[in-house]
Amino acid sequence: MADPRFRTVASGVARVSWDPDIADSGLAGAVTAIEAVIAAAFESHHRVEVLVATDDVLGHRIATWSGLRREGVRRGSETEDGRAPHDQYVFARLDSDEPASDPEGFRMLLNSFLPRKRAIAQMLIRDPDDRVLFCHLTYKRDWDLPGGVVEVGESPRLAVAREVEEELGLDIAAGQLLLTDWMPPWSGWDDAVCLVFDGGVHDPRIARSIVREEREIKGAKFLSLDEATQSAADFTVRRLRAALDATRSGVASYTESGRSPK
Repeated sequence: MADPRFRTVASGVARVSWDPDIADSGLAGAVTAIEAVIAAAFESHHRVEVLVATDDVLGHRIATWSGLRREGVRRGSETEDGRAPHDQYVFARLDSDEPASDPEGFRMLLNSFLPRKRAIAQMLIRDPDDRVLFCHLTYKRDWDLPGGVVEVGESPRLAVAREVEEELGLDIAAGQLLLTDWMPPWSGWDDAVCLVFDGGVHDPRIARSIVREEREIKGAKFLSLDEATQSAADFTVRRLRAALDATRSGVASYTESGRSPK
């Protein structure tokens, strides 16, 4: 077995590699050996990285417990060991990173690989006849409630107000949370959590003041429940029904694809 080693792959960047049998004598010994190589690499580099196949669970553990943070995936990456191109995780550490031995550094290490759930925030905007404002989006056939993806570090409540202002030109503050709806993986999308906030009851004439963000919004109008059933996806209609029920009961609910879990 060859010892773990590093080589320079760019100015100030070292890449560590090891043989598949590095952990034959135990995980702790493998981690100790990699930590020593990382320390040596930092003497002349500001960044140390390692590429690990996405299906190499042991390699993920070695990289993580050696203090390297997972940054992302290199898809279809060529390798140095003669294997066919495959997806690899990029683990790395900068010389300015907090060490994993410190509480903050350890939290950052965990944060780099723990699951992250996409959040979507939507707004239920009604008129006095209980019709609901819907948008016809440019990138899909079905009509949907106004809203969008919550940015990293952004409050979902503020995110939905921002999306409504950006896409429709309407200044409406988000009210109470009505519904938390888990969306399973669908049509190329990962799973997500959709949060539906109450946008209140408004004069239907506000639709005339809408200024569409034309790259994303084809049109917007108030729809009755029957009209929404004809224009929106089935899971959107289920979500709509659950959100309307919450406005009547005053109790926020949880659904999965618009259905109450059994």
